[in-house]
Amino acid sequence: MACAVPALAQTETQAASALELPGTPAMPPPVARWRLLFSPYTWHFSYDATHKPVVMLGLERERPDGIVWGGTVFDNSFGQPSTYAFGGQRLYGWSRWKPLFAEWTAGLLYGYTGEYQHKVPLNYKGFSPGIVAGLGWQFSPAIAGQLNVLGTSGLMFQFSIDVP
Repeated sequence: MACAVPALAQTETQAASALELPGTPAMPPPVARWRLLFSPYTWHFSYDATHKPVVMLGLERERPDGIVWGGTVFDNSFGQPSTYAFGGQRLYGWSRWKPLFAEWTAGLLYGYTGEYQHKVPLNYKGFSPGIVAGLGWQFSPAIAGQLNVLGTSGLMFQFSIDVP
């Protein structure tokens, strides 16, 4: 019986180290910082022959308390120039995986006009509310990847880099 206890302790230690994944612990910045956002691809939940590739560029500011605000520009799924101005929060320390973080934003979306005005809810002359929820991974102190849920439409794959 005495031999089983050390063997059990070693197995638990090995299991804990097996869960360690590469990355840097995600944490709020000590001072406010700017972040460049880039999304090369968006995957749609349902196929539509009129969908076009979506590439997004953005700029975000994060405060030491995790509050974020910013804006993005992109061509929407129907090829129309669009923007999203937002505020929200980045959430840290809620997972046992230290590089994992979550982020939510809410704001004003513009760009779904004409025949595509009904593709987003509550659209008025191209303006509509927007909500984005995401999970991210901090790869290094300045570089992160994020998967954003775009309502019931799709998933956006995003990369970001913090700028001094």
